[in-house]
Amino acid sequence: MELWCSEHQTQDVQLSARIRSTLFSGKSEFQEVMVVDSFEFGRMLVLDGVFQTSIFDEFIYHEMIAHVPLHIHPNPRKVLVIGGGDGGSVREIVKHPAVENVELVEIDGLVVEVSKKYLPEISSALIENHPKLRVNIGDGIQRMKAAKSEYDVIIVDCSDPIGPGEGLFTYSFYQNVYKALKPDGLFVQQTESPFYHQPLIKKLHKDIQSLFPITELYLAQIPLYPGGLHSFTIGSKKYDSKSVNIEKILDLPYRYYNKDVQQSCFILPNFIKNIIA
Repeated sequence: MELWCSEHQTQDVQLSARIRSTLFSGKSEFQEVMVVDSFEFGRMLVLDGVFQTSIFDEFIYHEMIAHVPLHIHPNPRKVLVIGGGDGGSVREIVKHPAVENVELVEIDGLVVEVSKKYLPEISSALIENHPKLRVNIGDGIQRMKAAKSEYDVIIVDCSDPIGPGEGLFTYSFYQNVYKALKPDGLFVQQTESPFYHQPLIKKLHKDIQSLFPITELYLAQIPLYPGGLHSFTIGSKKYDSKSVNIEKILDLPYRYYNKDVQQSCFILPNFIKNIIA
């Protein structure tokens, strides 16, 4: 008998992957947590029935949410990641020589432990207790309320705007993110599919734009995510994508990201320009 794991991407669309086995299935205080071994995507993390990451294409998401903003900010010494319990974002961030301290605030400790056991390629910085990294199992919303002018870069590596991730897509949260950043700080958040989440993208862009003098959206092609095209939104107090000195892009072993992608990911199709106009 064939086994399949399915994500309902909208009420009318679902993505299904044939799986070899379920490696882990459990329930935390916050959500259902699963790791399955699929034929097409390899091992996959699934939260509340939503595909989060896979061994097959995780490098795209994690390189793009980390390296794009870290190259826009000229001196990203102190970085905060909210969410990202699989460890992929911090794995990329600690590679930057300018980065001195990385704080990971993940609300669900089960996600961290399961990822370390079943997704070690993604969680390598967590497993190795990287000296730049400090892990805090806690609420990122509360962390933002308490912080003031503390971080150069904040990366909101959250799940979808449901369950524990819902509060990370609100105007009040962005107000606190602004407060938590230094005077020249910036933040980035994954902002879902330009095909299936247009009202959300429009609302978030408007909220962020009302607080930050610079607001920019960029794109990456990620097969696992709805529609295969994913968006990220940056709110910056000082630096924009055009200010990057391409010749100073770090020469790291990227699999997706490179100098050209740093520039081209901000070139938007007209239908997306119209969403955020």
